[in-house]
Amino acid sequence: MQTIDYKEDVKDIKQEDNYIEGNKSNSKKELYSNTDSEKNSELDNKDDKDNKDDKGKDDKKSEKDEQESEMVKKENEDLKDKKISEYGQTILDNNKKEHKIHLLSIIGEIEGHECLPQHNKTTKYEHVLPQLAAIEDSTEIDGLLILINTVGGDVEAGLAIAEMIGSLSKPTVSLVLGGSHSIGVPLAVSANYSFIVPTATMIIHPVRMNGTVIGVTQTFEYFEKIQDRIIRFVVNHSGITYPDF
Repeated sequence: MQTIDYKEDVKDIKQEDNYIEGNKSNSKKELYSNTDSEKNSELDNKDDKDNKDDKGKDDKKSEKDEQESEMVKKENEDLKDKKISEYGQTILDNNKKEHKIHLLSIIGEIEGHECLPQHNKTTKYEHVLPQLAAIEDSTEIDGLLILINTVGGDVEAGLAIAEMIGSLSKPTVSLVLGGSHSIGVPLAVSANYSFIVPTATMIIHPVRMNGTVIGVTQTFEYFEKIQDRIIRFVVNHSGITYPDF
């Protein structure tokens, strides 16, 4: 009679079960691993796509910024050209120390309360005075350079401009080119530093008036007072004495 060893059979069955469970576990791990790899791959692809999209957006934004910068630069250049052609003014900022110097030109005849003929080159005090106030108020402007080539003009308008220049707290320099005659003399000396080129001239003469004049003592006294105001201004803003002038 043959003896059956049940223990060995049970052991073999358990080993087979463990083998099957091990294979199932490995299959699950491989499945999870493959799934994770696919997910990671999809995420990487998505990240690459997002990066490309972001790069494309950055490139477009950069191009847009460049275009806007060029437009602003062109507008500033046009405004600068307009200020030079219409008012004889501009900002000098292309220097080594990067100082912003406002250039103001006083040319032709200084126009007063009455408009001069169209063919006359003039400097209008109603343009210059507000600009001088803006220069004083600006935190960007470091100084003022005044180019002068004038035959003179209205006494009160010329003195008003000269007083404004003399009252500025910022450094001012005047340069006479060609000539600075009549009321142009106070304008020339109103700055902190005044220069004149060797070929330039300055004519000094008594106050005179065009048009109808009332021949009375009071008119003469008024002329004397105006003359005294001009002389005192020049003396106070230059190295000359009252008797010498």
